[in-house]
Parts: sequence; structure tokens; C-alpha cells
Amino acid sequence: MKKSNFIYLNIAGLLIIGAILYFSLRHDHSNEDSHDHTETETAEKPGADKKVELNEAQFKAAGVTLGTYSLKNLSEVINANGYTKLPPQNQADVSVHLQGVVKTISVIEGQFVRKGQVLATIESPEFTKLQEAYLTSKSNLEFLSQEFERQKTLSEEEVNSKKVFQKTKAEYQIEKARFNSLKQQLSVLNIQSGNTAVATVPILAPISGYTTEINVKIGSNVEVGKPILSIVDNSKLHVDLLVYEKDLHKVKQGQNVQLVLTNQDNTVIRGTIFSIGKAFENETKSVAVHADINNEKNALIPGMYVNALIDIGTNAVNALPVEAIVKADGREFMFVLEEGHEEADHDSEKGHSHDDGHKHDDTEGNSYHFRRVEVKTGTSQLGYVQITPLQKVAPNAKIVLKGAYYIQSHLLKTEGGGGHSH
Repeated sequence: MKKSNFIYLNIAGLLIIGAILYFSLRHDHSNEDSHDHTETETAEKPGADKKVELNEAQFKAAGVTLGTYSLKNLSEVINANGYTKLPPQNQADVSVHLQGVVKTISVIEGQFVRKGQVLATIESPEFTKLQEAYLTSKSNLEFLSQEFERQKTLSEEEVNSKKVFQKTKAEYQIEKARFNSLKQQLSVLNIQSGNTAVATVPILAPISGYTTEINVKIGSNVEVGKPILSIVDNSKLHVDLLVYEKDLHKVKQGQNVQLVLTNQDNTVIRGTIFSIGKAFENETKSVAVHADINNEKNALIPGMYVNALIDIGTNAVNALPVEAIVKADGREFMFVLEEGHEEADHDSEKGHSHDDGHKHDDTEGNSYHFRRVEVKTGTSQLGYVQITPLQKVAPNAKIVLKGAYYIQSHLLKTEGGGGHSH
């Protein structure tokens, strides 16, 4: 009986020891997993702030300038898109008033021509007939003019009857009207009213500009009203900008516009709003706003796509120099000097070491600690840009106005293993 009890006690003891070992090992494994998970989260979650330390020599070499916000009256703007457009007054289709055949062509496509310049010549027997009628009418008018004066004198002296005078007067006035009509027709056809009839007439440029399409060749038969060629004067281009309903009430005549040419290295051209549309365009809930632009160098052509900034007023905002802002990972940042670090001397012991294994010398002098702060930028003008910090910054904080790119490069070098940071 005693032996049986002893066996049961041994079995119970082994079970207790096994249970203790099981829970002990499970607890250690759980702690290890929790520790690994925490380390993974810490590694994956980047720090909210990135900090950089510069020693005295680096600070001076970077030419860092510290300061604070400037209150600037930067213009508020509305973003709009649109196209360059040419008014109808600066476009011309050149055509003829009588049918004929092209004898000569004096210009090529893309050539600049001045108003009144000969573009081509047209040959037709109709021109000769018209000049013949003109010369005949001119001769008849001279005769009837003299006859009218003679009958007028006789009528006043009551030598001849009034009826004869009235008939002569009517014939004279009819011929005079016919003569003036023929003279006007010759003028429209650019035919000089002389005593010699010609079969060829010149086609003159109605405006100054550049030839675009030449629709005929030598020997082509031209028809009345069918364009021979076209001319455009691009110096009078304007832009049509589409402004949405929510911004329309802010747009006024006379406001300045900055046009950015996306296809010409983002070249900026300035303009002025001269007209605002009174109806929506193509059911887009946007209205066409027309702006004059300066195109004296003819760098623009009709139909070019543009981005525009419409200045709608000025507003006093916190601003920093453009060079104070750096970009990284698709975001924008500024650097702020941390309080108390601009005079923070290194340890008094010469040749002391930090935990990072690097040895430091007192010849480095003061150290400067900077914190990188993410910001949101706004309007940019005259070298300054509107700034809104996305992290808390003390009102009296010292901000890096100059040298930010050096500090950013030092930060990247440090993160890449080329140095150490604190």
C-alpha cells in the first residue's frame, strides 16, 4: 500500500514539473513574438520628424541663414485651362470676283505678306470685256455731259423745249451711274482704269499676316467665292479660358492672367481679361473668359493648349523664400533650428566618443540641430511662396531661409550611411 502511494506521488510530481516547464516556455515564446512584432512595427513606421546635426564648419560652409516668416501680399489665383484663339478680323480667305485661270503664284505657304502685296495673277477674257464696257461708257459720258450743258443753256433761254432737255438729262444721269458702277467693279478687281485693256489682273493680300493654305496651282480654274489661299495674323491672338461656375463671381475684366505653355518648356506669357462669356460652354458648367495676350514674336499659333493663373486679388500671408523649401518623396519641407542647440557645445573632454562609435573633436565647435517639418505651399510670386506648416512650429522658431538644400543633402548622406545624425 505504501509502495503504491509512493508511485502516485512520483507521477503527480512529474505532471506538476511538466506543467511548469510548458507554461514557462510558452511565455518566453510569446514575449519573443511580441518583441519581434514591435520591432517590425517600429522599423516600418518612419519617424514623424527627421533631424540633422551640423557642426560649426558645416554650418558656415553651407551659408545657412536663419529667420522667420515674412508677411507678403501674394496674389490669390484661380487655375483655368484653355486654348489660344484668333479673332475673325485677323483671318482672311482670298478669293476672286470673276471666274478665271491662275497665271502666276507669288507666295508659298508660311510666307509673311503685307496688306496690298501681290499674291497671284488671274487671266480671263471677262476682264477685257469689263474694261471695254468701261471705256465705252466713259466716252459716252463725255458726249452726254457736253450735250447736257448745251440743252441746259438752250432751255434757260427758252430756245428749246423742256422735254428735250429732260430727255438729255436722263440719258446723262443713266450713263453717269453706269460709268461709276463699271469703275467700281474695276477697282474691286484691282484693274487700273486706263485707256488700255488687260486680260490679267493681280490678286492682292487683304491683310498682313502669314499664308496658310494655297488651294490652287498655275493653270487652275478659279471660281467665284472659292478661296485661293488663306492668311492669318497671329499677332492678335487671345485665349479662351474655361472658368467653372464656383469661381466665376471672382473673375472681372482687367484682371491679370499668367499663361503657362505646357508644350514650350512651361514658358510664361502675361495677359489681361477683356471679356467674360454669358453662357455655359458645351454643358460643362464652365464659362469662356477671354484674355488679350502679347504675341509680338508670333511664338503662338491658334489652337494651342494653355494653363492659366488668373490673379483675383492680393492677400497678406506667411511666406518664405522659394529656396527655403525642399522636396522629398513627393512632399515639401522646411528646416527649423531646435531650441538651445545653436549654442550647444560638445563635451569638454577632448577626443570624447559617442555611442555611435565615432570620435569627435572639440575643434568642431558648436553644433546645430535642425528638424525637418513638412509644409503645404500656396501662391508663389517674386521669389516668395505661401507656407502652411503641417506640424506644430513655435511662433518664434528660427527657420532656415538659405542653405536648406545643403541640409537636405546632408540628411540624405547621413541616412545613406555616409555619416551620423542625432
